[in-house]
Amino acid sequence: MEVTGKIKLINETQTFGASGFRKRELVLTTDEQYPQMLMIEFVQDKCDLLNNYAVGQDVKISINLRGREWINPEGVAKYFNSIQGWRIENLHAAAPQNTELPPLEELQATDLSSDEPDDLPF
Repeated sequence: MEVTGKIKLINETQTFGASGFRKRELVLTTDEQYPQMLMIEFVQDKCDLLNNYAVGQDVKISINLRGREWINPEGVAKYFNSIQGWRIENLHAAAPQNTELPPLEELQATDLSSDEPDDLPF
């Protein structure tokens, strides 16, 4: 799955426990009629993906939805969901730099004929 929007917040990397589990959170404001603010987690080596991004950038993030069950001491099941990012792309970096079209005269003067026969059925 993918979500697009503007980066609202990027937190610092947090480290947990003796195993050194790392997590970094990003808040994304979606581009919809009713914008949503989604908290997306990047874990372990994916934390470093956020180093080259800043608040205000328009991005596309590839995500996985994660869910888990926890049984509390009274024996009641509780459920938790999270959104985990695994790739991030800057939307404006993908835009072409030169968007000028050639003059109409050049397009009309282009020779579309070739020595190969046109074997298309239509």
